[in-house]
Amino acid sequence: MKHTLRSFFSICLVLSLTLIQAQETTPVKSDPKTAKVEQIIPEAPLPLVKISPEIIKNDSIPVKTDRYGVRVGVDLYKLTRALYDKDYKGIELVGDYRLTKKYFLAAELGNENKTTDDDRVNFTTKGSYIKAGFDYNAYENWLDMENIISIGMRYGFSTFNQQLNSYSIYNANPYFGEVPVIPSGKKFDGLSASWIEVVAGVKAKVFDNVFMGFSLRLNRLVTNKEPENFSNLYIPGFNRTYDGSFGVGFNYTVTYFVPIYKKKIAPKKVDKK
Repeated sequence: MKHTLRSFFSICLVLSLTLIQAQETTPVKSDPKTAKVEQIIPEAPLPLVKISPEIIKNDSIPVKTDRYGVRVGVDLYKLTRALYDKDYKGIELVGDYRLTKKYFLAAELGNENKTTDDDRVNFTTKGSYIKAGFDYNAYENWLDMENIISIGMRYGFSTFNQQLNSYSIYNANPYFGEVPVIPSGKKFDGLSASWIEVVAGVKAKVFDNVFMGFSLRLNRLVTNKEPENFSNLYIPGFNRTYDGSFGVGFNYTVTYFVPIYKKKIAPKKVDKK
């Protein structure tokens, strides 16, 4: 009996050890979803950082501003011409006012004293003139640039007098030689003329508020009050007449800009498609 019980307990012990070993070596199957979740380590939330308004302001796109004001100056060509031309004295003041982003009101005011010596006639013209109109700036400036490439128009008006200094009569048969020059001194007062100008010009900023520029002008007479037996061959502000009604002009200016106020330019909106 004792031998039988001992054998029974031995068999039970062996079976228990076998089951324990099998449990330790057999892998335990787990749910893949559960395992994946258990492998993710949660991250700590990032702290909130307050951005200074100064950083936002400095990092923003610069805003372009346009200056509006009056530009005044003088025509250097007329002012210096008297240094090398003894028959000419003159001065022209120029100015413009910025009306809109592209358009400028413009004007010129001047006085001239010019002696013209042609083959058959010598005469002196004295008078004053004024021109008024507009310029359109066709140049698209970069930030803080104020250069101008313009085209415009003027209406000019001049009052003046002419003095016939001397003349010579044309001799169709020069067998007996040329007819001597005849002195005159006759004066014609109360003369006037008006015209239209097409103007193309350039102005470039060389220093703060200082601009250099030049312009070319094509003139067409509208009215021309002439004396009897004499033609207005030279008109102050219009210059020399060609074919009776056309003229050309040129000026070289230095001007100073007086700013009055500024206007911000709104950035262009980009269409999001």
